[in-house]
Order: sequence, then structure tokens, then C-alpha cells
Amino acid sequence: MKRHLFLVLVLLLSVSAFSQKKEIIKKGWNFGPLPVVGYDADLGFQYGVTCDIFNFGDGSRYPRYNYKFNVEASRYTKGSGVFRFYSDMPYVVKDTKLFFDVTYFYAKKYEFFGFNGFEASTFDPYANFDKSGYHFLNRNQFRFVGSMQRPFFNVPNLYWTAGWAYYHTKIDRINLEGYEDQVTLYENYVNAGIIKEDEVHGGNTTQIRLGMVYDSRDHNSDPTRGIYAEATLVGSPDLIDHKGYGNLSYTFLWRQYIPIYKDKLTFAYRLGAQNRIAGRTPWYMINNLNTMFFQKMYTEGLGGSVTLRGVHRNGVIGEGFAFGNVELRWRIVGFQFINQNWQVALNPFFDAGIVTQKFRETEMMNADNGGIVLHENAFDSYSGDKESVHMSAGAGLKLIMNRNLVVSVDMGKALDKRDGEKFKTFIGFNYLF
Repeated sequence: MKRHLFLVLVLLLSVSAFSQKKEIIKKGWNFGPLPVVGYDADLGFQYGVTCDIFNFGDGSRYPRYNYKFNVEASRYTKGSGVFRFYSDMPYVVKDTKLFFDVTYFYAKKYEFFGFNGFEASTFDPYANFDKSGYHFLNRNQFRFVGSMQRPFFNVPNLYWTAGWAYYHTKIDRINLEGYEDQVTLYENYVNAGIIKEDEVHGGNTTQIRLGMVYDSRDHNSDPTRGIYAEATLVGSPDLIDHKGYGNLSYTFLWRQYIPIYKDKLTFAYRLGAQNRIAGRTPWYMINNLNTMFFQKMYTEGLGGSVTLRGVHRNGVIGEGFAFGNVELRWRIVGFQFINQNWQVALNPFFDAGIVTQKFRETEMMNADNGGIVLHENAFDSYSGDKESVHMSAGAGLKLIMNRNLVVSVDMGKALDKRDGEKFKTFIGFNYLF
């Protein structure tokens, strides 16, 4: 996923390439096998292997591809890793876009900051977030998502969508060497009954998704103009575990790309919201963003590299949430290298998000009022702070190949120290949206 050394090499070669030659029209197969070398502030350094496989057909649709496959196997030095295969096939079946994702995540240090943003106590009795395991747990997850998109009665740019998803989530306390005797926030929530007995160690989630999409973008991976809007209704019937956690929710996303100067300077923004309509949601699924088609490998928030860059990953979770991202995308220079078309772009950004639907707020307040003591310090489950907007800001650098492969570097910082005090760096694939 991360290609840090490759990025530095190409940027050095591009210094002398300030004029764009006639663009090369790509045809047929295009392979991009590369080592995974990179860094994520929340996950650590990453290493492994990955390969992007594109098919451009006869080139008549370039820079759009007929279909794309990606495989990746990588791990991070802070104890997590991923094995993934996904495919995006917009033209294999006539008038039908198909998307499949099969991923296995494992994380020995998965962040957990409690529920409802600023209302949750972030009190760490061990007073050192980098060395303490108080805000971590062990989580493994298998994910399968299949989605399709077809035209809606020949209305221009309007489509209906349908999909099915399955998640198997397994959770336990952090079990790394050196943390054997440490009390964690996860254990405190379990002992206080905020996390229920029948969901302590995770479970199975099945989703049926139906929705509508409006898409007038000029390109999928590197758009310079147009709108992408997605409204999805998600039903999660309790088909496997039979624990009463069936629910109905909706997700809404709006992205717009406004050209300021030709295709060189673009103002881009994204607005999103997700809320439960009915039923019950297990705690381990409330932070999952239920979208039909993924822009990023991780689909959880708010916080971290995919929603609020600079805010603690999983630092803003509730049963409902809303968020927004604003970027100014400046394509600085274009050049050709190894028979490929390249561009270098700069993108200053501002991110914001808030919990709009509280999750087990009463249980949190009752546990705190009960004064539960699990060690020499009292367990503070409820901070008393009012939930408000979480914000971050920063800038990114992008290296774009053939308008499809986007290597991304983002640096962001939370604007409230309760969300994190350090600048965070993320090196990965794709624009945020």
C-alpha cells in the first residue's frame, strides 16, 4: 500500500521535467508490481508486496480502465497487517459496474477511545499513550463486500446500486508481551456493562445494501470536475449469531469537484453522514462506514487516515456521525517516465466530524456515577464534556500515474489536543475522496 522509496525516486527524476509531452494513450494490460514500503502514524512502518493490474482495452476510454485488480500482503511494525484482493470492473458486463473486496485484517494494537467523542473519557491512568496499552485491544476481521451499479431508467449519470457484505470480527484484550498486567479501557467498558456480555468478543455481521448513485465526474481516481453522490440503505438481519443485533441504517455521501483553473487547480469537498434508523447495533460495528465502493482500504472512522487526518484513529465513534473534508488540489507538474504519464500534485486540506447519534450514553453515565474502581485510579467512563466538532488540518503530496494510480502522502494535526497532540503522517494510495 505504501511506496515511499519509489515516491522519492520519481520525485527526484521529475525535477527536470517541467513540460508535459503529448499524453501516452495506454492500451491493453498494465501491471504495477511493487514492494510495499511506507509509514502510517497510527499503524507504524509498513512492508510487504502489492500489485495493481489494469486493462485499458483498445485505449478508447483512457484514462478510464475496463477493469482493475489489486492484491496486497503487508504488515505494520505496530502489530497489524492485511491480506487483500479487490476488483473494480466498470465495463466487463454491459451497463453494469461490479466491485468485489475480500480482506483479512489483524491488529494486535487496535485503538479504542470509548464512545461519543469528547463525552468519552480519554483518561489514561498510565499517562503515556505511546508506551501504554490502555487505549488498545486485539482485533481480527474478515471482510467480504460485493456491489453492483446499473443505470436508472437511462437518466444521465443516475444509477441504482445493490450489494451484500459479510464481516466476521474477533476481539480480545491486548495480549502483547509487556502488557499482561495492564488494565485497559476495553476491559473497563466490559466490566461496567457498557459493552454487553454477548458482544464482548465480536461476532458475525451480514448486510444487504440498496442505494442510488449520481456520478458526473470526469474521472474516478483523479477527478477535476463533477459530482459523486451516494445514498445507501443498509439492512443487517441477525442471520447467524441470533443475539438480537439486527438493524437498519443509512449512509449518505456527497463529493464535488469544482475546477478553478482548467485541470490544474481544483476545489474538492466531501460531506458524509451515517445514522441508525431502527434496531440494535453491536459496539464493534458502529464505526464502520457502509459505502458501496471503497476509495480506501480501511472503511472505519471517524479519525485516522480515511476521514479526519490527525485525529486519533477511532477517536470519534458513535451510532451516528457526520463529517466533511475540504481540499485544494494543485497539479504542479506533469511528465513522462518509463513510458507512463505522471503528475505531481499538492493538496492542503481541512477535515471535521462530529457524533450525531449517541451510543449507550446512559450506560456510560451510570458507570461513571457508580465510581467503579479497577486499579488505584477510578474508571472515568464519562468526561462531562459536551460533544462538539473535531477538526484537523494539514497538506498532502500526490504522485499520479496514468490518472489511476495515486501514491499519497498526507500530514495532518488535530486542532484540539484532546484529539491528539502530534502531527501525523500517512503514506498510502488514492486521494481521500
